[in-house]
Amino acid sequence: MPSPLSIGLSSPILPPKHHPHSSRPSRQTTMATPSSSSSSSSWSSTSLIEYVGQGGGHVGDDLVLLFHHIEYACKRIAALVASPYNSTLSKRMPLPSSSADRDAPKPLDILSNEIILSSLRNSGKVAVMASEEDDTPVWISDDGPYVVVTDPLDGSRNIEASIPTGTIFGIYKRLAELDHLPKEEKALLNSLQAGTRLVAAGYVLYSSATIFCTSFGSGTHAFTLDHSTGDFILTHPSLKIPPRGQIYSVNDARYFDWPEGLRKYIDTVRQGKGRYPKKYSARYICSLVADLHRTLLYGGVAMNPRDHLRLVYEANPLSFLVEQAGGKGSDGKNRILSIQPIKLHQRLPLFLGSLEDMDELESYGDVQQKVNPGYEV
Repeated sequence: MPSPLSIGLSSPILPPKHHPHSSRPSRQTTMATPSSSSSSSSWSSTSLIEYVGQGGGHVGDDLVLLFHHIEYACKRIAALVASPYNSTLSKRMPLPSSSADRDAPKPLDILSNEIILSSLRNSGKVAVMASEEDDTPVWISDDGPYVVVTDPLDGSRNIEASIPTGTIFGIYKRLAELDHLPKEEKALLNSLQAGTRLVAAGYVLYSSATIFCTSFGSGTHAFTLDHSTGDFILTHPSLKIPPRGQIYSVNDARYFDWPEGLRKYIDTVRQGKGRYPKKYSARYICSLVADLHRTLLYGGVAMNPRDHLRLVYEANPLSFLVEQAGGKGSDGKNRILSIQPIKLHQRLPLFLGSLEDMDELESYGDVQQKVNPGYEV
């Protein structure tokens, strides 16, 4: 019987291979193209790496190669999450004794972090990685052109209940003007770039399907893992969030901790008395990637109104994706991507969703929760 710790770290998934004379990864997926006489249900399959490598994201060879390694890491994490040993891994660390321990790293978080760090090292294209699981950024290479920030396994505390989890990442260019600084200082400053400087971002949803949703600044696109070939196949090109939905996603067990503006907004839309004259429904998974993925597809708004989600690892990458899909990311008052991070693990409220829903929500003014009973962090 294999060791639980070997799952994901010694995955049967083949490692990335490269042509000896090219910086781009090899592409072996066969394009499936229907004949011109096919019906309207005809389709063609394009893998993530093919899409990026053939100019779909208008990116260079370095970013193509980096995505190849991120894709590989996420396939390993997907195998880890689906493994029958993940419950064993979860039990290797005691349950939190207080609410302050709720976000303490779990074994699966740590393994996922190691998998991503290993893949970024192997890419040769990353200068520094900043992770939600690490106190400080990890300097990888002096000449790597990119900086990667990541939440390796969001929602992992729900994994024993088979609730969807996800990986979140953002990619920046290394700031060459900081190269003269000491390693620790330039690692931190490179990681504290504003979201407006993102080159690319994405999340990978581990659920009934494994979905890689990404943007290079020219639209948001989602790819679904084909387990028969090991490729992420383009299934949602140029994904557009509806301008208005009919769903709000929030932990409304905290209703009485909310400010008046947020309570009034929720009361109004679920009674069908808002700008959209239909009653809204509540859908809340308590897994950020899963709640956002549903919101991107169906519209509405997903939120955590208290100072809880991390600007660098979660809010910036996800807001980038939402904006590229035609939506909006806000802390309730300000555009997320315009906020300059001042601390690596800086927390803030996060509201993501359809443009019209977000504008209506913000019109209520006081929507940021300032009282956090039971939450010391």
